[in-house]
Amino acid sequence: MSLEKTNRMNYLFDFYQALLTPKQRNYMSLYYLDDYSLGEIAEEFEVSRQAVYDNIKRTEAMLEQYEEKLALFAKFEQRQQLLQTLKRQVEQSPDATKTISALENLE
Repeated sequence: MSLEKTNRMNYLFDFYQALLTPKQRNYMSLYYLDDYSLGEIAEEFEVSRQAVYDNIKRTEAMLEQYEEKLALFAKFEQRQQLLQTLKRQVEQSPDATKTISALENLE
């Protein structure tokens, strides 16, 4: 699994975990945040490895659907890029210290 996919799933999970069932939250948290293997999760919940895999794949698809409709992660990324642009512009001003401090509080 690529680092990019893992990071994306972690962000989507952060934004949309309240929309998931407790079981989906547990599986995703263990798999993506705690780096458990499918086998370890299966053992923990006394289910098959395939059941864990299927649940995680369905949950990933759900998270992507939520993002498609609500775009919370995309908007977050846009705000982060805008904030970085503002910081670079402010650093060039004479009284940059106060403004940079204020911008960092927005993060």
